Amino acid sequence: MNELRAWRDALVTVVAGLAVMVVVAALGLWAAGATVLPDGAFPSVVAAAVVAAVGGTVELSGAAGVLGRTGAGLAAVPLSVTLAGALTVARLFLRPLRHRAVAGGGELLARVARTAVLWLLGLLGVALAARHSFRISIGEEFLDELGDLLGVTPTVGFRAAIGPTLGYGLLWLLVLLAVAVAVSRGTPLPTRLVRLQESVRPAAFAMVAVLLAYVALGLLIGVVVAFTHGHVAETFAVLLLGLPNLAWMALGVGLGGQWEGHVPDAIGLPMPQALAAVLREGGDGAPATVDVASLARHDGRAWLLVVVAAVALIAAGLVTAARTHERAPAWRHGVRLAVALALTLLVVGLLTHVSARYGLSVIGVGDLGDFGGEVSLRARLPLLVGLGLLWGFVAGCLGGLLVGRRTLRRGEADGPGGDDRRVTGG
Repeated sequence: MNELRAWRDALVTVVAGLAVMVVVAALGLWAAGATVLPDGAFPSVVAAAVVAAVGGTVELSGAAGVLGRTGAGLAAVPLSVTLAGALTVARLFLRPLRHRAVAGGGELLARVARTAVLWLLGLLGVALAARHSFRISIGEEFLDELGDLLGVTPTVGFRAAIGPTLGYGLLWLLVLLAVAVAVSRGTPLPTRLVRLQESVRPAAFAMVAVLLAYVALGLLIGVVVAFTHGHVAETFAVLLLGLPNLAWMALGVGLGGQWEGHVPDAIGLPMPQALAAVLREGGDGAPATVDVASLARHDGRAWLLVVVAAVALIAAGLVTAARTHERAPAWRHGVRLAVALALTLLVVGLLTHVSARYGLSVIGVGDLGDFGGEVSLRARLPLLVGLGLLWGFVAGCLGGLLVGRRTLRRGEADGPGGDDRRVTGG
Protein backbone atom coordinates (compact mmCIF):
# COMPACT_ATOMS: atom_id res chain seq x y z
CA MET A 1 0.00 0.00 0.00
CA ASN A 2 2.79 2.42 0.88
CA GLU A 3 4.51 1.61 -2.40
CA LEU A 4 1.34 2.37 -4.38
CA ARG A 5 0.88 5.62 -2.47
CA ALA A 6 4.45 6.62 -3.29
CA TRP A 7 3.92 5.97 -7.01
CA ARG A 8 0.64 7.89 -6.87
CA ASP A 9 2.40 10.86 -5.27
CA ALA A 10 5.08 10.77 -7.98
CA LEU A 11 2.45 10.56 -10.72
CA VAL A 12 0.53 13.53 -9.32
CA THR A 13 3.77 15.53 -9.10
CA VAL A 14 4.74 14.85 -12.72
CA VAL A 15 1.29 15.29 -14.24
CA ALA A 16 0.62 18.51 -12.34
CA GLY A 17 4.04 19.93 -13.20
CA LEU A 18 3.71 19.25 -16.92
CA ALA A 19 0.09 20.43 -16.97
CA VAL A 20 0.99 23.77 -15.38
CA MET A 21 3.82 24.24 -17.88
CA VAL A 22 1.52 23.47 -20.81
CA VAL A 23 -1.12 25.92 -19.55
CA VAL A 24 1.36 28.75 -18.97
CA ALA A 25 3.05 28.17 -22.34
CA ALA A 26 -0.32 28.01 -24.13
CA LEU A 27 -1.55 31.23 -22.54
CA GLY A 28 1.69 33.03 -23.32
CA LEU A 29 1.77 31.88 -26.93
CA TRP A 30 -1.91 32.69 -27.32
CA ALA A 31 -1.26 36.23 -26.08
CA ALA A 32 1.65 36.44 -28.51
CA GLY A 33 -0.65 35.54 -31.42
CA ALA A 34 0.66 32.05 -32.09
CA THR A 35 -2.85 30.70 -32.59
CA VAL A 36 -2.80 32.11 -36.13
CA LEU A 37 0.08 29.87 -37.19
CA PRO A 38 -0.92 27.80 -40.24
CA ASP A 39 -1.68 24.11 -40.46
CA GLY A 40 -2.72 23.74 -36.82
CA ALA A 41 0.77 24.32 -35.51
CA PHE A 42 -0.26 25.83 -32.17
CA PRO A 43 -0.31 22.61 -30.05
CA SER A 44 3.08 21.61 -31.41
CA VAL A 45 4.52 25.04 -30.65
CA VAL A 46 3.21 24.78 -27.09
CA ALA A 47 4.90 21.40 -26.71
CA ALA A 48 8.13 22.86 -28.11
CA ALA A 49 7.96 25.68 -25.55
CA VAL A 50 7.66 23.14 -22.73
CA VAL A 51 10.62 21.20 -24.12
CA ALA A 52 12.71 24.38 -24.24
CA ALA A 53 11.60 25.31 -20.71
CA VAL A 54 13.26 22.21 -19.21
CA GLY A 55 16.45 22.63 -21.20
CA GLY A 56 15.50 20.34 -24.07
CA THR A 57 16.64 20.83 -27.64
CA VAL A 58 14.29 22.00 -30.40
CA GLU A 59 15.86 21.65 -33.83
CA LEU A 60 14.78 23.97 -36.64
CA SER A 61 14.92 23.15 -40.33
CA GLY A 62 13.95 25.02 -43.46
CA ALA A 63 13.70 24.69 -47.21
CA ALA A 64 12.94 26.98 -50.14
CA GLY A 65 12.56 24.68 -53.09
CA VAL A 66 15.16 23.96 -55.76
CA LEU A 67 16.17 27.61 -56.25
CA GLY A 68 16.52 28.69 -52.66
CA ARG A 69 17.34 27.66 -49.15
CA THR A 70 16.50 28.85 -45.69
CA GLY A 71 18.48 28.88 -42.52
CA ALA A 72 17.27 29.09 -38.96
CA GLY A 73 18.40 28.40 -35.44
CA LEU A 74 16.94 29.14 -32.03
CA ALA A 75 18.20 28.79 -28.47
CA ALA A 76 16.17 30.39 -25.69
CA VAL A 77 14.51 29.32 -22.46
CA PRO A 78 10.99 30.60 -21.65
CA LEU A 79 11.70 30.95 -17.94
CA SER A 80 8.12 31.80 -16.96
CA VAL A 81 7.14 28.31 -18.09
CA THR A 82 10.20 26.88 -16.34
CA LEU A 83 9.45 28.63 -13.06
CA ALA A 84 5.78 27.63 -13.04
CA GLY A 85 6.66 23.97 -13.53
CA ALA A 86 9.51 24.10 -11.04
CA LEU A 87 7.37 25.56 -8.25
CA THR A 88 4.63 22.99 -8.86
CA VAL A 89 6.96 19.98 -8.99
CA ALA A 90 8.95 21.10 -5.94
CA ARG A 91 5.84 21.78 -3.88
CA LEU A 92 4.20 18.44 -4.62
CA PHE A 93 7.44 16.45 -4.25
CA LEU A 94 8.10 17.89 -0.79
CA ARG A 95 4.51 17.65 0.44
CA PRO A 96 4.61 13.97 1.59
CA LEU A 97 7.80 14.71 3.56
CA ARG A 98 6.31 17.48 5.70
CA HIS A 99 6.19 17.09 9.47
CA ARG A 100 8.69 14.26 9.39
CA ALA A 101 11.47 14.20 11.97
CA VAL A 102 13.92 12.28 9.81
CA ALA A 103 14.06 10.81 6.32
CA GLY A 104 16.29 7.95 5.33
CA GLY A 105 18.61 8.40 2.39
CA GLY A 106 17.18 5.32 0.71
CA GLU A 107 13.63 6.61 1.01
CA LEU A 108 14.55 10.00 -0.41
CA LEU A 109 16.42 8.43 -3.34
CA ALA A 110 13.47 6.11 -4.01
CA ARG A 111 11.11 9.09 -4.22
CA VAL A 112 13.47 10.82 -6.60
CA ALA A 113 13.77 7.69 -8.75
CA ARG A 114 10.00 7.21 -9.04
CA THR A 115 9.50 10.84 -9.96
CA ALA A 116 12.34 10.69 -12.50
CA VAL A 117 10.95 7.61 -14.25
CA LEU A 118 7.48 9.11 -14.64
CA TRP A 119 8.96 12.47 -15.58
CA LEU A 120 10.94 10.93 -18.45
CA LEU A 121 7.82 9.18 -19.72
CA GLY A 122 5.79 12.36 -19.59
CA LEU A 123 8.55 14.40 -21.19
CA LEU A 124 8.88 11.83 -23.96
CA GLY A 125 5.23 12.35 -24.83
CA VAL A 126 5.68 16.12 -24.91
CA ALA A 127 8.81 15.80 -27.06
CA LEU A 128 7.04 13.58 -29.59
CA ALA A 129 4.29 16.19 -29.89
CA ALA A 130 6.80 19.00 -30.44
CA ARG A 131 7.23 18.65 -34.20
CA HIS A 132 5.63 20.46 -37.10
CA SER A 133 6.37 22.15 -40.41
CA PHE A 134 4.52 24.90 -42.23
CA ARG A 135 4.92 27.35 -45.05
CA ILE A 136 6.16 30.91 -44.52
CA SER A 137 4.63 33.73 -46.51
CA ILE A 138 7.24 35.83 -48.33
CA GLY A 139 5.11 38.95 -48.06
CA GLU A 140 2.66 40.23 -50.66
CA GLU A 141 0.38 37.87 -52.56
CA PHE A 142 2.29 38.55 -55.81
CA LEU A 143 5.58 37.52 -54.18
CA ASP A 144 4.04 34.33 -52.85
CA GLU A 145 2.73 33.46 -56.33
CA LEU A 146 6.12 34.25 -57.82
CA GLY A 147 7.75 32.05 -55.23
CA ASP A 148 5.46 29.18 -56.18
CA LEU A 149 6.30 29.71 -59.86
CA LEU A 150 10.06 29.70 -59.24
CA GLY A 151 9.90 26.85 -56.78
CA VAL A 152 10.95 29.13 -53.92
CA THR A 153 8.36 28.27 -51.30
CA PRO A 154 9.93 28.83 -47.88
CA THR A 155 8.98 26.32 -45.25
CA VAL A 156 10.18 25.94 -41.72
CA GLY A 157 9.91 22.99 -39.45
CA PHE A 158 10.89 22.10 -35.94
CA ARG A 159 11.14 18.99 -33.86
CA ALA A 160 12.38 18.11 -30.41
CA ALA A 161 15.58 16.08 -30.33
CA ILE A 162 14.50 13.15 -28.17
CA GLY A 163 17.86 12.15 -26.70
CA PRO A 164 19.08 15.60 -25.63
CA THR A 165 15.61 16.55 -24.43
CA LEU A 166 15.35 13.54 -22.13
CA GLY A 167 18.93 13.99 -20.92
CA TYR A 168 18.67 17.68 -20.16
CA GLY A 169 15.14 17.23 -18.84
CA LEU A 170 16.33 14.63 -16.36
CA LEU A 171 19.19 16.89 -15.27
CA TRP A 172 16.69 19.75 -14.84
CA LEU A 173 14.51 17.60 -12.60
CA LEU A 174 17.39 16.34 -10.45
CA VAL A 175 18.80 19.83 -9.93
CA LEU A 176 15.33 21.13 -9.10
CA LEU A 177 14.68 18.44 -6.50
CA ALA A 178 18.11 18.95 -4.96
CA VAL A 179 17.50 22.69 -4.64
CA ALA A 180 14.01 22.11 -3.25
CA VAL A 181 15.29 19.77 -0.54
CA ALA A 182 18.18 22.11 0.24
CA VAL A 183 15.92 25.15 0.63
CA SER A 184 12.95 23.71 2.54
CA ARG A 185 13.33 23.88 6.33
CA GLY A 186 10.36 21.56 6.78
CA THR A 187 11.94 18.74 4.79
CA PRO A 188 14.05 16.34 6.88
CA LEU A 189 17.49 15.42 5.66
CA PRO A 190 19.22 12.03 5.91
CA THR A 191 21.61 11.77 8.84
CA ARG A 192 24.69 12.16 6.66
CA LEU A 193 23.38 15.44 5.27
CA VAL A 194 22.16 17.07 8.48
CA ARG A 195 25.25 19.30 8.58
CA LEU A 196 23.96 20.99 5.41
CA GLN A 197 21.13 22.51 7.45
CA GLU A 198 23.50 25.19 8.73
CA SER A 199 26.03 25.52 5.91
CA VAL A 200 23.75 25.37 2.86
CA ARG A 201 20.08 25.87 3.65
CA PRO A 202 20.08 29.49 4.92
CA ALA A 203 22.03 30.89 1.97
CA ALA A 204 20.15 28.73 -0.55
CA PHE A 205 16.82 29.90 0.86
CA ALA A 206 17.96 33.52 0.69
CA MET A 207 18.89 33.22 -2.98
CA VAL A 208 15.62 31.55 -3.93
CA ALA A 209 13.76 34.25 -2.03
CA VAL A 210 15.64 36.99 -3.92
CA LEU A 211 14.88 35.40 -7.30
CA LEU A 212 11.18 35.01 -6.48
CA ALA A 213 10.99 38.56 -5.10
CA TYR A 214 12.40 39.90 -8.37
CA VAL A 215 9.82 37.93 -10.33
CA ALA A 216 7.00 39.20 -8.10
CA LEU A 217 8.19 42.79 -8.49
CA GLY A 218 8.50 42.35 -12.25
CA LEU A 219 4.99 40.89 -12.40
CA LEU A 220 3.59 43.89 -10.52
CA ILE A 221 5.37 46.33 -12.82
CA GLY A 222 4.27 44.40 -15.90
CA VAL A 223 0.61 44.40 -14.89
CA VAL A 224 0.70 48.13 -14.18
CA VAL A 225 2.36 48.80 -17.54
CA ALA A 226 -0.16 46.60 -19.35
CA PHE A 227 -3.16 48.51 -18.05
CA THR A 228 -1.66 52.00 -18.21
CA HIS A 229 0.36 52.00 -21.41
CA GLY A 230 -1.70 49.67 -23.61
CA HIS A 231 -0.43 46.66 -25.57
CA VAL A 232 -2.04 44.35 -23.02
CA ALA A 233 -1.73 41.17 -25.07
CA GLU A 234 1.94 41.73 -25.90
CA THR A 235 2.79 42.57 -22.29
CA PHE A 236 1.08 39.48 -20.94
CA ALA A 237 2.84 37.37 -23.54
CA VAL A 238 6.15 38.57 -22.10
CA LEU A 239 4.96 37.97 -18.54
CA LEU A 240 3.79 34.44 -19.32
CA LEU A 241 6.86 33.44 -21.32
CA GLY A 242 9.89 35.51 -20.33
CA LEU A 243 9.29 37.44 -17.11
CA PRO A 244 12.11 35.77 -15.13
CA ASN A 245 14.46 36.29 -18.09
CA LEU A 246 14.06 40.05 -17.71
CA ALA A 247 13.71 40.13 -13.91
CA TRP A 248 16.82 38.06 -13.20
CA MET A 249 18.76 39.94 -15.84
CA ALA A 250 17.81 43.10 -13.95
CA LEU A 251 19.34 41.59 -10.81
CA GLY A 252 22.61 40.91 -12.57
CA VAL A 253 22.73 44.33 -14.21
CA GLY A 254 21.93 46.02 -10.90
CA LEU A 255 24.95 44.33 -9.33
CA GLY A 256 27.21 45.60 -12.10
CA GLY A 257 26.94 42.66 -14.50
CA GLN A 258 26.89 42.96 -18.26
CA TRP A 259 25.16 41.25 -21.17
CA GLU A 260 26.08 41.71 -24.81
CA GLY A 261 23.96 41.19 -27.88
CA HIS A 262 22.43 42.54 -31.05
CA VAL A 263 18.99 42.79 -32.61
CA PRO A 264 18.19 44.00 -36.17
CA ASP A 265 16.20 47.21 -36.40
CA ALA A 266 13.37 45.53 -38.26
CA ILE A 267 12.46 43.24 -35.39
CA GLY A 268 9.98 44.43 -32.79
CA LEU A 269 11.08 43.36 -29.33
CA PRO A 270 8.67 42.38 -26.53
CA MET A 271 10.87 43.91 -23.82
CA PRO A 272 11.48 47.26 -22.11
CA GLN A 273 12.19 50.04 -24.58
CA ALA A 274 15.55 50.93 -23.03
CA LEU A 275 16.81 47.36 -23.40
CA ALA A 276 15.53 47.11 -26.98
CA ALA A 277 17.20 50.41 -27.85
CA VAL A 278 20.55 49.29 -26.45
CA LEU A 279 20.46 45.97 -28.31
CA ARG A 280 19.74 47.75 -31.60
CA GLU A 281 22.95 49.76 -31.19
CA GLY A 282 25.08 46.69 -31.78
CA GLY A 283 26.36 45.51 -35.14
CA ASP A 284 27.58 42.21 -36.49
CA GLY A 285 31.17 43.01 -35.62
CA ALA A 286 30.56 44.78 -32.32
CA PRO A 287 27.61 43.64 -30.19
CA ALA A 288 26.08 46.17 -27.85
CA THR A 289 26.86 46.05 -24.14
CA VAL A 290 23.89 46.01 -21.79
CA ASP A 291 24.68 47.44 -18.37
CA VAL A 292 23.30 50.12 -16.07
CA ALA A 293 25.12 52.93 -17.85
CA SER A 294 23.94 51.96 -21.35
CA LEU A 295 20.36 51.50 -20.17
CA ALA A 296 20.43 54.83 -18.31
CA ARG A 297 21.27 56.64 -21.57
CA HIS A 298 17.77 55.74 -22.76
CA ASP A 299 15.96 55.75 -19.41
CA GLY A 300 17.40 57.37 -16.30
CA ARG A 301 15.29 55.13 -14.07
CA ALA A 302 17.73 52.32 -14.87
CA TRP A 303 19.84 53.49 -11.91
CA LEU A 304 17.05 52.22 -9.65
CA LEU A 305 18.23 48.71 -10.52
CA VAL A 306 21.32 49.36 -8.39
CA VAL A 307 19.20 50.44 -5.43
CA VAL A 308 16.87 47.46 -5.72
CA ALA A 309 19.81 45.04 -6.00
CA ALA A 310 21.49 46.57 -2.92
CA VAL A 311 18.31 46.27 -0.86
CA ALA A 312 17.77 42.69 -2.04
CA LEU A 313 21.32 41.67 -1.10
CA ILE A 314 21.16 43.29 2.33
CA ALA A 315 17.90 41.43 2.95
CA ALA A 316 19.53 38.20 1.75
CA GLY A 317 22.42 38.71 4.17
CA LEU A 318 20.04 39.27 7.07
CA VAL A 319 17.96 36.22 6.15
CA THR A 320 21.06 34.03 5.84
CA ALA A 321 22.36 35.05 9.26
CA ALA A 322 18.95 34.92 10.96
CA ARG A 323 18.22 31.39 9.70
CA THR A 324 21.63 30.09 10.82
CA HIS A 325 21.21 28.76 14.34
CA GLU A 326 24.87 28.12 15.02
CA ARG A 327 26.97 31.00 16.30
CA ALA A 328 29.21 31.69 13.34
CA PRO A 329 31.53 34.64 12.72
CA ALA A 330 30.37 37.22 10.22
CA TRP A 331 32.98 36.19 7.65
CA ARG A 332 31.55 32.69 7.55
CA HIS A 333 28.12 34.06 6.64
CA GLY A 334 29.89 36.10 3.98
CA VAL A 335 31.60 33.08 2.47
CA ARG A 336 28.39 31.07 2.35
CA LEU A 337 26.38 33.84 0.74
CA ALA A 338 29.22 34.61 -1.68
CA VAL A 339 29.22 31.04 -2.99
CA ALA A 340 25.42 30.97 -3.17
CA LEU A 341 25.18 34.28 -5.04
CA ALA A 342 27.99 33.37 -7.46
CA LEU A 343 26.25 30.09 -8.35
CA THR A 344 22.92 31.89 -8.66
CA LEU A 345 24.29 34.48 -11.07
CA LEU A 346 26.07 31.78 -13.07
CA VAL A 347 22.76 29.97 -13.56
CA VAL A 348 20.99 33.25 -14.37
CA GLY A 349 23.62 34.05 -16.99
CA LEU A 350 23.31 30.64 -18.62
CA LEU A 351 19.51 30.65 -18.65
CA THR A 352 19.11 34.15 -20.08
CA HIS A 353 21.16 33.31 -23.18
CA VAL A 354 19.29 33.94 -26.44
CA SER A 355 20.43 33.04 -29.92
CA ALA A 356 18.19 33.13 -32.99
CA ARG A 357 19.04 33.18 -36.68
CA TYR A 358 16.79 33.16 -39.72
CA GLY A 359 17.12 33.95 -43.40
CA LEU A 360 16.37 33.15 -47.04
CA SER A 361 18.73 32.83 -49.98
CA VAL A 362 17.46 32.68 -53.57
CA ILE A 363 19.46 31.04 -56.40
CA GLY A 364 22.48 31.09 -54.12
CA VAL A 365 22.69 34.89 -54.24
CA GLY A 366 23.66 36.53 -50.99
CA ASP A 367 24.15 35.21 -47.51
CA LEU A 368 21.15 34.04 -45.58
CA GLY A 369 21.57 37.08 -43.40
CA ASP A 370 20.78 39.35 -46.35
CA PHE A 371 17.18 38.20 -46.20
CA GLY A 372 16.87 37.71 -42.49
CA GLY A 373 18.67 38.55 -39.32
CA GLU A 374 20.20 37.37 -36.10
CA VAL A 375 19.24 38.00 -32.50
CA SER A 376 21.78 37.36 -29.77
CA LEU A 377 22.02 38.02 -26.06
CA ARG A 378 24.58 36.47 -23.74
CA ALA A 379 25.92 37.25 -20.30
CA ARG A 380 29.56 37.90 -19.48
CA LEU A 381 29.75 35.00 -17.07
CA PRO A 382 33.19 35.58 -15.50
CA LEU A 383 32.16 39.11 -14.54
CA LEU A 384 28.83 37.91 -13.11
CA VAL A 385 30.47 35.18 -11.03
CA GLY A 386 33.12 37.56 -9.74
CA LEU A 387 30.52 40.14 -8.74
CA GLY A 388 28.53 37.41 -7.02
CA LEU A 389 31.52 36.41 -4.91
CA LEU A 390 32.27 40.04 -4.02
CA TRP A 391 28.80 41.31 -3.21
CA GLY A 392 27.71 38.05 -1.62
CA PHE A 393 30.63 38.20 0.78
CA VAL A 394 29.93 41.85 1.66
CA ALA A 395 26.20 41.27 2.16
CA GLY A 396 26.77 38.08 4.17
CA CYS A 397 29.27 39.76 6.49
CA LEU A 398 26.95 42.74 6.96
CA GLY A 399 24.02 40.46 7.73
CA GLY A 400 26.10 38.45 10.18
CA LEU A 401 27.23 41.60 12.00
CA LEU A 402 23.72 43.08 12.24
CA VAL A 403 22.07 39.86 13.37
CA GLY A 404 24.94 39.12 15.75
CA ARG A 405 24.60 42.49 17.46
CA ARG A 406 20.86 42.09 17.79
CA THR A 407 21.31 38.64 19.31
CA LEU A 408 23.96 39.98 21.69
CA ARG A 409 21.69 42.80 22.89
CA ARG A 410 18.86 40.36 23.42
CA GLY A 411 21.14 38.12 25.41
CA GLU A 412 22.28 41.04 27.58
CA ALA A 413 18.66 42.03 28.20
CA ASP A 414 17.90 38.53 29.41
CA GLY A 415 20.60 38.89 32.01
CA PRO A 416 23.43 36.56 32.97
CA GLY A 417 22.75 32.96 32.08
CA GLY A 418 19.95 33.93 29.68
CA ASP A 419 21.50 31.96 26.82
CA ASP A 420 21.85 28.86 28.96
CA ARG A 421 18.19 28.97 29.94
CA ARG A 422 17.11 29.23 26.29
CA VAL A 423 19.28 26.29 25.29
CA THR A 424 18.22 23.99 28.07
CA GLY A 425 14.60 25.02 27.95
CA GLY A 426 14.69 26.00 31.61
